[in-house]
Parts: sequence; C-alpha cells; structure tokens
Amino acid sequence: MRVVDVAEFYSPTGGGVRTYIDRKFKAAAQMGHELFVIAPGAADGFEPRGGGGVIQVKSPRLPFDANYHMFWDAAPVHRWLDELSPDLVEASSPWRGAWIVANWQGPVARAMFMHADPVASYPQRWLAPIASPEQIDQLFGWFWFYLRNLTGHFASVVTGGGWLAERLEGQGVEAVTSVPLGIDRGAFSPALRDESLRARLLQACGCPENAKLILGVGRFHPEKRWPMVIEAVTRASAATPIGLVLIGDGIDRVRVARAAAGNPHVRVLPPIHDRPLLAAHLASADALVHGCESETFGLLPAEAMASGLPVVGPDRGGFAHLARPATSEIYRSGDVQAAAAAIGRLLARDAATLKAAAVAAATGVRGDMDHFADLFDHYQRVSLQTRPARARAPIPSLLTAGARP
Repeated sequence: MRVVDVAEFYSPTGGGVRTYIDRKFKAAAQMGHELFVIAPGAADGFEPRGGGGVIQVKSPRLPFDANYHMFWDAAPVHRWLDELSPDLVEASSPWRGAWIVANWQGPVARAMFMHADPVASYPQRWLAPIASPEQIDQLFGWFWFYLRNLTGHFASVVTGGGWLAERLEGQGVEAVTSVPLGIDRGAFSPALRDESLRARLLQACGCPENAKLILGVGRFHPEKRWPMVIEAVTRASAATPIGLVLIGDGIDRVRVARAAAGNPHVRVLPPIHDRPLLAAHLASADALVHGCESETFGLLPAEAMASGLPVVGPDRGGFAHLARPATSEIYRSGDVQAAAAAIGRLLARDAATLKAAAVAAATGVRGDMDHFADLFDHYQRVSLQTRPARARAPIPSLLTAGARP
C-alpha cells in the first residue's frame, strides 16, 4: 500500500518524531509498502527514501522552536495528495496539518497518529501544584471538545501505547486503536555492558567504583523534569554514593546546568547519536531514572529495559504501562521526595537478583518492526473500509524531476 504521512513536526533536526518516522521508512521498505512524508520546511524539495521519500513544502518557521516549520497554505499539500493518490493519509499531529488532511477532498481513508498528549505535557505539569489531573482536564475541556471535533474527520485514531488510548477514550474520542510502539531490538542488549566504561563514568562523577551509576537520557525539555530528577538523586545519595550522568540537550539546558552545578557527582554529557555507544552506556549503568509523566510510550525506558537496566519512573504516562515490579520502582509523578524514595528502594534491593530479573525481562521488550507490521496491517484494514483494493498508482514523475505539483 501507499501511505502519505502529513507530518507537521518532522524535521532533520527534530527529536522523537523524526526518529520514529526514519524507522518507519525502513520498515515500509522491508514490508513492501511505499511511504511518503509531507513536511513543512525552509524550501520545497524531495529526498528519496526507499520506495518513497520526504517531500518538503516551503513554510514559515515555527516562532518558538527554530528546529521546525509550520504548515500554512493547504493548497500545495492538497496538490501533493492528489498527485500521490495514496491508499491512506496519516496526520501525525492534531494541529494545522490535521485540518489540511481533514479538508482534502480525496476519496481516501484518513488516520491520525497521536504522538503526544498536549494537556498532560503542559497544563497538567504547570498547574500540578494547585489542581489534580482530573480538574485540569475539566478546565481544558475546550481542547477535548476540539479534539473530538477534529478526529471525527478521521476513520481511525492511533496511539503508540495503552496509556494514551485510555486517556483519549476517557475524553470521548472515538475509533481509537492502540498499536504499542517498540524499539530497535538489535541495538540494545545486556551483553553490551562495559565495566571499563562504567568505571570511567563514575570517575567523571567523582565517585568510587563501588558507587551506583544512574543514567538520565533524553531531550532537555521542561516536560522531562530533569531538575527534579537531579534533586531526587541528590537526596537519595545521602544513603548511598551515586553518580548521575545526564545525556541530552535542548531548550531547557540552562535550567539543567543550573540544577547540576551544585552537585559534584552529576555530569552532563551531550546527546549520543552513535547507537552502539548509547546502548553500551545503558547496559553499563545500574539504573535509569525517568521524570516525564506525559510520554505516550516511553522509548528510552524501553531501550533501558532491553539493555537489562532497572528503571525508576513516574506513576503516570507510558512508563507506568511498561513498568514491572521485578525490575522497576514507580513514584508519584512530579514529587521529588517520592522519586528520591523510589531510587532508594531500587538501590536497596539485592543487586544480583535485581540484575538477573532485568536481564530476563529484556527479552520481552517489543521490537519496532512488530509495531510497524501491526500499524501497516491496521492501515490496510482501514483503507479497505473506505474503498476496495486497487492497483498501486505509479509514482509521479514530478518526484524524480524534483518539480512541484
């Protein structure tokens, strides 16, 4: 089948959405599907990818994040959809791009992939000191009304995990299907543990080799709560020596650096784009600490689990659905004292038993090719509900010529 993803937040310098879509291109090619991504960019262009590619539509820059552009004019996107004649159109954000897809006149099935929960990511975090999550959902009832109206134009609403599916259904969104995400199983393994790397990281944290090494990995963004994580580890270290290594970068880097500056046992490293090296870091630590309660799945915790690494994380969001009692500890989201206590509980367990349980659990982590196989099967069913199977249309020559439709 031919799928066109109108991806509002796909950018060569983007984060999780870019990583996910890049993996989806690989899966589509392996499974015999054609995948095209239409994304806003600095200029019109086309980058071939397997049997499809990335089509950039010249669009204005997003005001608050220079990594991204924003769809404005619907006409060029509609022209590309007309030219591509897809079997299914996917919108991967609930904003302007989704309305462009909803208003296209083509007789083609539409699906929305929800990569995030905006209410959980922002207002529930901002207003947590003064209101419960349920009260904040009521306060932002206008957003849920908007989302129900928007998704009414789509045959299917897909989430990458059960937590967000339950959230959406609880707010009256219909036709929700959970297709749990997965990780690159070939990249992560307990066998990649490197004792010399562990020793170097502890030394960089000013800690002895008998200290515990905890990692925090991900974008430096307020929703990740890295300052809270640093404070929680600092409190937990009163009972046992801990070295904390944070790996990442992002718009919250100043607050992260400020929070780390007061603790000589915290080291901040830039993002590790070398996958084998990142996998070695995960396999060589004693635990991963996670602070974000609004992720739909929790890819980093899943990658850590596949590396045989125990994880401490919040009781809301995608991680809570992944957590297993034998290998994880959870805490009340946003509560630094509860997070510190959870870290203490994990480190107080028998190390050999905990590690054996984590290594055993690593074999059960879902692979991303399993996710994409289920996703394309679901899209195939949705597309057939809209119109019968048909011969695949040829790829427009405009793509090979590099011209605009």
